[in-house]
Order: sequence, then C-alpha cells, then structure tokens
Amino acid sequence: MKKIEAIIREEKLLPIKKSLEDLGYFGMTITEVGGRGKEKGIALKWGTKEFRVDFLPKLKVEVVVLDEDLPPVLNAIVRGARTGETGDGKIFIVPVEDAIRIRTGDSGNNAV
Repeated sequence: MKKIEAIIREEKLLPIKKSLEDLGYFGMTITEVGGRGKEKGIALKWGTKEFRVDFLPKLKVEVVVLDEDLPPVLNAIVRGARTGETGDGKIFIVPVEDAIRIRTGDSGNNAV
C-alpha cells in the first residue's frame, strides 16, 4: 500500500475528488495547509506598493491506495490538479506498512 499526499490549489479539490471517486476511491483526508515552493511565494501589488505573500493557502489531499492502483490514481490527481502555472503543487508517495479499520478490525488491503 502507498499513501499519496498531494498538495494542491484549493479550487482543484472537486475535480480531483470526482476523479478519485471514478476510480473507486471515496475515502480521503483533506487538510487546509499553507506553504511555498522554490518561487518563495508571490509578489502582489497594492497601489504603488509591492507585498510578498510567503505562504499561499493550499489543500493537502491524503489517500491510501493499493500498490496496483498507484499509477491510475496518480494520473487522476495530476490531471485534476494541473493548470500549467507556478503553484500547481506537489505529490509525495509514502509506503504504508499496514492499515487497520477501527470499526471492524480489518487490516491490510481489506482496511483500505
């Protein structure tokens, strides 16, 4: 199993959610986060002054998938999140040793 952590633009959540549901992945965790990439935020102009916004609001989408489902799920997230502009986000893939569904006690692939 793998845990996908995708940092995305807030407005891209619905297309990603729909794409994941189409693949049979309904469970996900969404967290409001703030961050910046190598561009170090963005510069905004207000009147004659320029302000630097260091940490931009983003969402972190976390979903645990079976190993064989990793490529289509990654493709769905990239397709849903990509604008082609700076700030589209990042995806991190982390191995998951085990999972346990608290309600039933199911573990491993059955818990996903």
